Amino acid sequence: MDTNRFVIEVKKTPSKTDAKTRIENFNEIYADFKPTQASHQASRCAQCGVPFCQHGCPLSNNIPDWLRLTAEGRPQEAWELSSATSTLPEICGRICPQDRLCEGSCVLEQSGWQNVTIGSVERYLGDMAFENGWIEPIVPETERSQSIAIIGAGPAGIAAADRLRTLGYKVTIYDRYDRAGGLLVYGIPSFKLEKHVVARRTDRLAQSGVEYVMNCDIGTDISFEELREKHDAILVATGVYKARRLSVPGCGSKGVVAALDYLITSNKVGFGDQIEDFANGRLDANGKHVVVIGGGDTAMDCVRTATRQGAKSVTCVYRRDRANMPGSDREVANAEEEGVRFEWLSAPKAVLGDAETVEGLKIQRMRLTTPDAQGRQGIEDIHGNEADLPADLIIEALGFEPENMPLMFNEPKLEVTRWGTLKTMAGEFATTVKGVFAAGDIVRGASLVVWAVREGQDAAADIHHYLQTELLVPANANDDASYALGAAE
Repeated sequence: MDTNRFVIEVKKTPSKTDAKTRIENFNEIYADFKPTQASHQASRCAQCGVPFCQHGCPLSNNIPDWLRLTAEGRPQEAWELSSATSTLPEICGRICPQDRLCEGSCVLEQSGWQNVTIGSVERYLGDMAFENGWIEPIVPETERSQSIAIIGAGPAGIAAADRLRTLGYKVTIYDRYDRAGGLLVYGIPSFKLEKHVVARRTDRLAQSGVEYVMNCDIGTDISFEELREKHDAILVATGVYKARRLSVPGCGSKGVVAALDYLITSNKVGFGDQIEDFANGRLDANGKHVVVIGGGDTAMDCVRTATRQGAKSVTCVYRRDRANMPGSDREVANAEEEGVRFEWLSAPKAVLGDAETVEGLKIQRMRLTTPDAQGRQGIEDIHGNEADLPADLIIEALGFEPENMPLMFNEPKLEVTRWGTLKTMAGEFATTVKGVFAAGDIVRGASLVVWAVREGQDAAADIHHYLQTELLVPANANDDASYALGAAE
């Protein structure tokens, strides 16, 4: 089938389970394309001379090329091209905010036509690859003697492990949780990413010779210094887990919980784990009036989880309007379909209730100010305009900050930025400690999974270069102080 068929082929997305049915379970709400659907939708690509979709993708995926191959009925070749730039394409195809990335940059979208459904085709190719056995365990061309420790089994760690094992290195992943996958497993609900999709990736790494050490806190169960002695290089890919908390009267009530605690509990219950705070109702929305504070994708995960847990009502409070919301517009639309109410231009002013229980949330109505020189609008209170929302459970989805890594790892030579993220060399992933690298959210701050994948892959290339050139480094550069000084110069 030819491309450039956008003039006769109408944009169609995969079928979506209706809202009334989907809130009864945690299954993914979108179906996969059928082969004919995928080829027809891929044929809409205009094959632009300058592919803005590729520029809009953090991974710089060769999108027009694998769309063309899909349209021509050559899915295996399309898959191979897709996997050349991404270690987790079927996962990114599910959870990337394509409306803000590749699809939002699509020339058809920008010129008044409807964009190509890039993410759905990417997911289709990845799922087909697993179903048809195109994805096999990694067999390196050359086995190397050097070993690498990766701290964190999330997307950045998984992506780096894939690339490093392909290069023949011995790779060990250390993680504080009992299951590999990081926030892909415990932070993102199953209705967006079913857990078997992550497991088949982490299982493939295990089958490829990657070792997992789970339930392992670096600094407690094993020291950072021991890791440095045991391995030739270390990649810190822990992500950021420290929640930003409310600072309004009453915020210390037990009925106010952090988004990640709530989502991790929900996902663990989905695995069949027994969690005390779910059993006693503290982290269960069933029968409650739930208020979620925040406007990002984590907030959308929380409100949509609460509807599935049987909440009496679910309200999202965000201080700006919908147009300025940082989360995916697609996720907001899904939440609205599922009965979530949005209180735009509203900020929390006080938690109502006592230390044990909450009874409501007092909100302050806001308005946008005149745009500044950069076009950014501020917000200000509308004096005297307040409202009380009923609430039995208040979930804070205000974002995440880095934990104190030098303190956790007992490694004061690990320098951090003023935001608390690990400091790396300009344009590189090497930290201020020789042989230690960092990638993902712990470097860039809370961000998208696709950026974690990109940085994990790039960090793997940096580690490979370091290990292959280490013998060329002068002897006096072996200590960390000399290394940091040399890097600064």
